[in-house]
Formats: sequence, C-alpha cells, structure tokens
Amino acid sequence: MVSSDRTGRTTVRRLPDKQVHDRAVLDAVLDAARVAHVAVVDGEGRPYVLPVAHARDGDRALFHGSTGSRLFRGLATGTPTCLTVTLVDGLVAARSTFESSMHYRSAMVLGTATPVADVDKPHALQVLTDHLMPGRWADARHPNAKELAATLVLALPLDEWSVKVSDGPPDDDESDLDRPVWAGVVPVRAAWGEPVDAPDLRGRHPVPDYVRGWTGA
Repeated sequence: MVSSDRTGRTTVRRLPDKQVHDRAVLDAVLDAARVAHVAVVDGEGRPYVLPVAHARDGDRALFHGSTGSRLFRGLATGTPTCLTVTLVDGLVAARSTFESSMHYRSAMVLGTATPVADVDKPHALQVLTDHLMPGRWADARHPNAKELAATLVLALPLDEWSVKVSDGPPDDDESDLDRPVWAGVVPVRAAWGEPVDAPDLRGRHPVPDYVRGWTGA
C-alpha cells in the first residue's frame, strides 16, 4: 500500500498543514460519502467529470454505470483517473470575506480502474447497495442476468491517495479582530426526511425498520 505522502502527485502544496496521512481517515471520508466524482478524458482529449454512486470495499472503491457509456468503457480499458469525495461539515464565518471558509473533509484517489468480473458483480452491487441504502439488499429483488449484463462495475484500488481536512476556527488578521461583526462556525448536517410511499405501492407495506434507522452522513 502506497502511503498518501510518498508520491509527488499526492503531496498537498496549498495549505499542507491540512493534509492527513492516516489511512483510517481516508476510509472514514469514503464511507461517509455516497457520491464521488470520477475524472476521465475521452479519445479526443476532452475532459469529463462523472458523478457516481460509490462504496468502499476494503482496499478499493467501487462505482458502476452502464455498459453503453463510452466514458465508462474508456475507464474500463485502464484510462488513468482521479476519484474525489468532498464532505462539507460547516461554514466558517470570519470577520472578513477573504478569511471565511468551510469545514471540510476531502479525499482524492489516483490510479486506473478495472472492471469487476461477471462472477463478482453481485457481491460488488451488494456492497454498493448496502452502502447507499443499508439493509435494502436483503429486502429487494436482486439484479437479473439481463440487468447484470447491462451494468459495468469498476474498482479503483486505494493505492495512491491524498486526504485534506479543515476543521479550525476563523483565522482573522489581527487588524480585523475589533470589527463589530460576529465570527464563528455554523455546522452543516445531513438529515433524512419522512419516507413517502410510492404512488403504486400495492398492499399494506409499512416503512421497514432499517429505513427508519437510516441517519445522515
């Protein structure tokens, strides 16, 4: 396993004091997020960034898309990529707009993705499903052969990565400390709403306990 601080590409140069070298922090950031962004350059040199549902499976990140997607097919051939995740934990209101910022946890993983073998797709999709909607895999119908054939699951090893965390108070200049304006941090939290029945729900099916138990990231 290559550590975050052993490659030039993953060394943080802007605000390096915010870089974290603990692999457990990387895992925690990936595990707290449901959406990642994956970079890909097509055959004509045009860059794209794809939002994907993702899940960590041990030492790899999983994400999936359609086998009909040319961009996903490009990733499957070994095109270099970068997967990023950002979690916003708060807004930092400083006495100046220049020093105002955010509390955040961000992760960047570099490498090449490989397609998950057909025989391993059900497990990978279970990992993805239970990360996005814990408990749902055991309750809902699993993908059939046609659906599996239409789904491309990619795995990106967590070999080369960088994590950055910002969690401090406002860092105002001394000359601004006497300004008559409030300064501080406003936490940002995710929250779940009340489940809404599907309009075509047949029969009496109460909201499952595992859905009631979902909590925000």
